[in-house]
Amino acid sequence: MARNARILLVASLTLALATICYIPSQLSSRSALALDDGVARTPPMGWNSWNRFGCGGVDEWTIERAADAMASSGMREAGYQYVVIDDCWQIARDAQGAIVPDPQRFPSGMAALASYVHARGLKFGIYTDAGRKTCAGRPGSLGHERQDAATYASWGVDYVKVDWCYSDGLDAATQYGVFRDALAATGRPIVLSICTWGEQSPWDWGPGAGHLWRTTGDISDRWPVLLQIIRENVVRAYAGGPGHWNDPDMLEIGNGGMTDAEYRTHFGLWAMMAAPLIAGNDLTRMSEATRAILLNREVIAIDQDPRGTPALIVRDDGGPQVWSRPLADPRARAVALFNPTDRPAQITVRWSEIGLAPGDAAVRDLWAYADRGAAADSYTALVEPHGTAMLRITSPDVSAAAVPPPGAAAAPEPPASPPSDATASPAVVYPYLSDLAPTFASSFFGPAERDMSNGEAAAGDGRPIAIAGASYAKGLGVHAPSDIRYDLGGRCTAFAADVGLDAEVGANGAAAFQVLADGALIYDSGVLTGGMPPVPVYLDIAGARELRLVVSPAGDSSDYTHADWAGARVACAAQ
Repeated sequence: MARNARILLVASLTLALATICYIPSQLSSRSALALDDGVARTPPMGWNSWNRFGCGGVDEWTIERAADAMASSGMREAGYQYVVIDDCWQIARDAQGAIVPDPQRFPSGMAALASYVHARGLKFGIYTDAGRKTCAGRPGSLGHERQDAATYASWGVDYVKVDWCYSDGLDAATQYGVFRDALAATGRPIVLSICTWGEQSPWDWGPGAGHLWRTTGDISDRWPVLLQIIRENVVRAYAGGPGHWNDPDMLEIGNGGMTDAEYRTHFGLWAMMAAPLIAGNDLTRMSEATRAILLNREVIAIDQDPRGTPALIVRDDGGPQVWSRPLADPRARAVALFNPTDRPAQITVRWSEIGLAPGDAAVRDLWAYADRGAAADSYTALVEPHGTAMLRITSPDVSAAAVPPPGAAAAPEPPASPPSDATASPAVVYPYLSDLAPTFASSFFGPAERDMSNGEAAAGDGRPIAIAGASYAKGLGVHAPSDIRYDLGGRCTAFAADVGLDAEVGANGAAAFQVLADGALIYDSGVLTGGMPPVPVYLDIAGARELRLVVSPAGDSSDYTHADWAGARVACAAQ
């Protein structure tokens, strides 16, 4: 829940590639590494009372029935864990300042309710507010953070959603940091869900404060609102990852305001965005269509993929879109063919735009649980209005992948060219740019380094390339400002890399990465800061003669702009 009067302005979903990968031009200096406490390593899954029951319908009996239904419906086995009470469970504070549950609605008390949930193999969640009051006017946690955290831990709470009402004049990064420390002091592993509705840019500081953070205003069970939330959340893809997730709000699936096609889009794109899957319907009265969506184990597997890299939109045709999400299996990509228009659309995904090399790849239809055979370089589906085809596309072996995923040093490195067998075309090669001679290379401190970071003084004085927790055997290390150019002769079709500041600068530094093809800007990362996870880049460069890689320092932190084009390589026709 958040403020009832929040207004969502519906805007166009048309996003050019540069917009898709946009990152705010000014990033908070409080950006932090993600919490490393072992909690929420995949997006949390569960149920929350608010979307269906609001304030008036929440009570002990409702929560118990939800836990029973989650345990008996197959949801628990599908991965749903958390049963979360939203606002209106609390009524006052006692003389010692302790929070008091409503005795009429929760006569057995919260510890007993938590035990009831735990006995069904599930986890228990609760709600509070960082301000003076909750959004429904109940007591908030301001000034009582440690007391409330200790109380929740004593009850057996596993998840706390912290809202942002009645917070005027407060600094969100500071207040949620206080709550983070209060929960940590209890010694109990508890998920912290930050709910500022996107205010004060929680994607900047949220990874160091909590496990998930709302990126948008409140969801409602209406298609235009869903479109707006998708648009606002997808551009934050760079901020999400294991233990720290963008949260575009809870699910409305099954509440009756949208069609089944729209609900499939809701669930499928939440999975592509690596978003928490928190159901918000009446679990005791699910239709077969609702059950089929919420229990689709193959779409859930995409959401829960341990690599944790959210999808990017790799092509927008002025309506229909192609989304791609790299997976822990380096041979595979999750692909969504999204049709936000009011008419059926034929949508094609090409292997070159999702980082796979030409050659047969297996296509799996996740909604139908059906294999669609093998395709050589693309796949086309007819997608219903407001619908989304969900696919898993897998090359026969890792050598067919055009670029390794983040952390590829831990996986087998693809060879410079694929084997000349049925898995890939022998007419295509995949050289790393660090193995090619640039026509121009400029780096502010020291030369542009091949296969190592930039050490600021002389050639070869860097270290192995690493971005956050991912390491790479190949790549280009520079110190911004830098400019590297290659003559590709029009022979190449795709460029791929992971970009970011080298781990050696820690949380320091800020820089922006740009890619130009024949002088035209085709990618702009916006500002990336030290400590951020690697950002995957897949670009169509078909026909381009010159490829230019530019890194510019941001702000006054140029001393730390050790920037990496990690694993940078191209797919080109063999000479």
